[in-house]
Amino acid sequence: MGDSFGTAGTLTVGDSRYAIHRLAGVAPPDLPYSLRIVLENLLRHEDGAFVTAGQIRALLDWGEPASFEHAIDLHPARIFLHDTNGVPAVADLAAMRDAVAALGGDPAGVNPTIPAELVVDHSIIADVFGRPDALARNTELEYARNAERYRFLKWGRAALRGFAVVPPGTGIMHQVNVEHLARVVVADGGRAYPDVCLGTDSHTTMVNGLGVLGWGIGGIEAEAAMLGQPLSMRIPRVVGVRLHGTLPHGVTATDLVLTITELMRRHGVVGKFVEFSGPGIAEITLPDRATIANMSPEFGSTCAYFPIDAETLRYLRFTGRPDTNVALVEAYAKEQGLWHEPGAVPRYTETLDLDLGTVVASLAGPRRPQDRVPLDRAKAAFRDTVGRPSTPTTVELDGGTHRIDHGSVAIAAITSCTNTSNPSVMVAAALLARNAATRGLRTKPWVKTSLSPGSRVVTDYFDKAGLTPHLEALGFHLAGYGCMTCIGASGPLIPALTRAVHDHDLAVAAVLSGNRNFDSRINPDVRMNYLASPPLVVAYALAGTMDIDLTTEPLGIDHTGEPVHLRDVWPSPREVQDIIDAVLDPTMFARAYADVFTGDDRWQQLPAPQGATFAWDDASTYLRRPPYLDAMTPEPRPVVDIVGARVLVKLGDSVTTDHISPAGAIPPHTPAGQYLRGLGVEPFDLNTYASRRGSHEVMTRGTFANVRLRNQLVPDTEGGYTVHDGSLATIYDAAAAHRAAGVPLLVLAGKEYGTGSSRDWAAKGPALLGVRAVLAESFERIHRSNLIGMGILPLQFLDGDNADILDLTGHETFTIAGLVDAVPDTVTVHAGHTTFPARVRLDTPREVEYYRHGGILPYVLRRTLRNR
Repeated sequence: MGDSFGTAGTLTVGDSRYAIHRLAGVAPPDLPYSLRIVLENLLRHEDGAFVTAGQIRALLDWGEPASFEHAIDLHPARIFLHDTNGVPAVADLAAMRDAVAALGGDPAGVNPTIPAELVVDHSIIADVFGRPDALARNTELEYARNAERYRFLKWGRAALRGFAVVPPGTGIMHQVNVEHLARVVVADGGRAYPDVCLGTDSHTTMVNGLGVLGWGIGGIEAEAAMLGQPLSMRIPRVVGVRLHGTLPHGVTATDLVLTITELMRRHGVVGKFVEFSGPGIAEITLPDRATIANMSPEFGSTCAYFPIDAETLRYLRFTGRPDTNVALVEAYAKEQGLWHEPGAVPRYTETLDLDLGTVVASLAGPRRPQDRVPLDRAKAAFRDTVGRPSTPTTVELDGGTHRIDHGSVAIAAITSCTNTSNPSVMVAAALLARNAATRGLRTKPWVKTSLSPGSRVVTDYFDKAGLTPHLEALGFHLAGYGCMTCIGASGPLIPALTRAVHDHDLAVAAVLSGNRNFDSRINPDVRMNYLASPPLVVAYALAGTMDIDLTTEPLGIDHTGEPVHLRDVWPSPREVQDIIDAVLDPTMFARAYADVFTGDDRWQQLPAPQGATFAWDDASTYLRRPPYLDAMTPEPRPVVDIVGARVLVKLGDSVTTDHISPAGAIPPHTPAGQYLRGLGVEPFDLNTYASRRGSHEVMTRGTFANVRLRNQLVPDTEGGYTVHDGSLATIYDAAAAHRAAGVPLLVLAGKEYGTGSSRDWAAKGPALLGVRAVLAESFERIHRSNLIGMGILPLQFLDGDNADILDLTGHETFTIAGLVDAVPDTVTVHAGHTTFPARVRLDTPREVEYYRHGGILPYVLRRTLRNR
């Protein structure tokens, strides 16, 4: 590595000495903390090839208008994955080994060049709930459905150097990262440097709360990074958020993060860093910071960074990190200007202000995380949203007859690392359950209740505090350690409720302590999804409906006939903190993570295939050899214009990656469901799309198959349908017909196309269907990168243009001209009788190279073969 800026130095911590790249004298004193980490990364990796002195000088000029046009190459310290994105990533590496072997190379040479850690947390489903054996039964079903995938991961762990797997049943990846895996400062071979963590899940940003710079990237980008490629990105703008004041009593970190999400979306932070500053930081505990940072993708920002301070060190000690690691973090942060100094205000491109005292109890919903609703307006907002009369019905449950209507709560789930990582809201939920149960209140019988924490530490402190029985009294039995309801693995509703929903077209609700509530994400039979703090989840389970004002109306009637209001059972902050102080200690974390990579007996007894290459089974419905490299040539083919393209789907604003590639249960009537049924898979074993991401046969059939998709080509139809030759057809069948005829395909979309999860199948699926370009008003950051990674051209309407203004119906034949022999900044689009310019969203020279090669994987494989 070069060091043209002369930054090499040493840092002494106790008896240890570390080589570092000093920022003092190089970094401008008012450079944001997050960009100081980026600067150190560039200085350490300067090689004149990937990272040049020009990139470093551009970052040193940060804030000048020209600086934001410069691309830089960032090298992560590690890659972080979960199983449903990790399985296809490992499958792609296995396919690369096959390709190397076919070309006469050594397949064992394809390995991660940096640490890659995978946590199995996305596959357990809340099938069984509300009973003592829920965890055991759900775990048994998890292994029955996913044993093939888990054996494959064990093969990857054995075959790929530098690849580690945290087995199922440990917790949720981001909580495991914050509580155990994150280094904050890496000590490696006598060097010390910041822990830059890039993950295949968009909520990788949760670790920003610990002072670690990290964010979500596409699975394809992650594979390239594992193989030594840097992440190419433009120098970002940084939005400073000044926090001051204190949160009022009764207001939770969930309420705060929903308020920040609303604020950020209103301001506009897509593609920008967000960094928190101000005196209010000292009032926010590290678990609260982690809750806020977790929802950075819902803001739209690349990251949501909290700088290192005394609270960071307290938390590291509290979670059982070694004293030597904590001492290194403190010394390194202070030496490098990464330690938060309340009086030193960095220079930001934009600054926002939030008085913590103005935050109120809130929900968000029913379809977007940024749609915050104050609790005292939740009933009115619900009624405004429904906007149509219902046909109430009754169901027979638990020996009684119960009225079901719009807004009946079908799911109440304490779930997701966003909130289960935070003892204050978890203890509050358990105390509320205790207080309600003591008054004789019970959960309504039509509500599916579940508890799925992100760490075993949670159930340990519940047990130690004697709170577990109170949650169980209300049906919140432990259902599993994993994402579960938050990612749509909610399992089926209570059957009587499902029948009522279908027979009477009812819009029932889910209330969950998660981070996303997009259409059909949580459950295909639930139309309204609300994000809430864990104690509010318990409260709505007791109420059983969204058609209630919890600030004025009672939750129920106690055993003496007296009404019980939310305020009557809500615990005081002092009571919550007293329990936390009494029961939580570092030994809990030490026990929970003592054998983090070992797994239980069930995991250990799974047989794992052996060998440098994987033996694919063509009859498998979970794992198939990826086809992306099948037609790869030694050199990339010339880039040509896209001629004669037809529109596969025409979509509106805020289309999510859940719309493009759903993660939840596979309905039997869909193309993916029919394909699996044709192979003999029983309906109960169809599993989720997320679990079958190792099979392109399933996932291409699941592309644009969300049951709530609104394709404007078929305006009166909901779901995965389009028009072909004047007739209604499934999107999969229409794409297959176009592909057979050699017709390229196009997607038309509005603003924020690809918002949501960092789902690489939302790009892989369209690519395999034959989509060559997406023309949208704007893109979410990760999805645009994923499209490029799969060789799909992202095109953006010029400001002031969109499909409606240009009178594009989607029935035109399109030609995208100007690509031959080069990739320009703009292209000319011919659509029927209309011609207009569009911006090419290849934002860095490396992205141009990826597109020229047909995607990241061909680019990396060609480089790998050339360097052997």
